Amino acid sequence: MNLINKISMLLLGVVLLASCNHNFDYIPEHQTPRWEYAPNMYHSQAYEPVTQVVDTNEVLSYNTSPGNKGMNLREPVPGTIKRGFTPYKIPKDSLAYASATLVSPFTVNDELIAQGEVLYKRYCMHCHGAEGKGDGPVSTKFNGIANLAGGQIKNVSEGHIFHVISKGKGMMLSHASQVTQEERWKIAHYVKEKLQKAAQ
Repeated sequence: MNLINKISMLLLGVVLLASCNHNFDYIPEHQTPRWEYAPNMYHSQAYEPVTQVVDTNEVLSYNTSPGNKGMNLREPVPGTIKRGFTPYKIPKDSLAYASATLVSPFTVNDELIAQGEVLYKRYCMHCHGAEGKGDGPVSTKFNGIANLAGGQIKNVSEGHIFHVISKGKGMMLSHASQVTQEERWKIAHYVKEKLQKAAQ
């Protein structure tokens, strides 16, 4: 290798090593700009991961991906099930099957009953009443509201109550859109363990 090639290799090595210096505290970037290979890898445009901007005149429009139709968060495709969620697929007319087969995933304790009481007062008391006797304020307008504390319902299972909350029965419509599956089980346990036992 001749002298010119050696000098060229040495200079190339010095240039490569110098290009790796990014101590911007020592040499601020705006004062001494340098050449960078693929600068967008160093200073990539950061997009907010959960934003949807329809109007490009909005303040956040600068922060959206133009290649993604102005959105950084796509609408889920129809039928998408969120992670950790199991859809409840027992049909409405299969109440007997649900009553016989559904088993609560929770261990009944005082904390669970207390949570069920809060949920019952929030979602159920206006129809079924504070003691579950079907005498809530709505009962003055509509007949046939179930007495949860007595009658035939005293003999049903938590699965029966869970299914009725999920799918509805008679004049009662489904409450699945307002009450999660976990909350339905808590309400069912509260009805069985507190309201029905208090009425005995």
